[in-house]
Amino acid sequence: MTEQFHGRGAAHPLRLDNAGIGQSAGAAKVAESIRIILGTQHGERVMRPTFGTNLRSLAFAPNNGATADLARYYVTEALARWEPRIELLDVTVTSDNSGGRLDIAIRYELRATRETHNLVYPFYLEGGR
Repeated sequence: MTEQFHGRGAAHPLRLDNAGIGQSAGAAKVAESIRIILGTQHGERVMRPTFGTNLRSLAFAPNNGATADLARYYVTEALARWEPRIELLDVTVTSDNSGGRLDIAIRYELRATRETHNLVYPFYLEGGR
């Protein structure tokens, strides 16, 4: 039933399984979509230049509160615009101990089933990876 609302298709990143190209569906497909949105820089897709986020513009920004606030804003804006299957509940951005990464914790609810999910998206700063 959730496939009706959340979709089914080739897994991203692509993978092979016994049946050929790996498939994903339901909540896993939505989580993949969120990662695709966050990993795509504005202007990267020629036919949809506003798809994605401006997160990569922060790659060489200092690891401070202002950068975390901008990351939170970019993520919130992008998911509200590009992922209609979710209701965004919370976005929290914290710095890891090394200072080279922001952990973006996203809490969301699937609109069709009202299930709550969490996803942590690591964003690397200053080539800290």
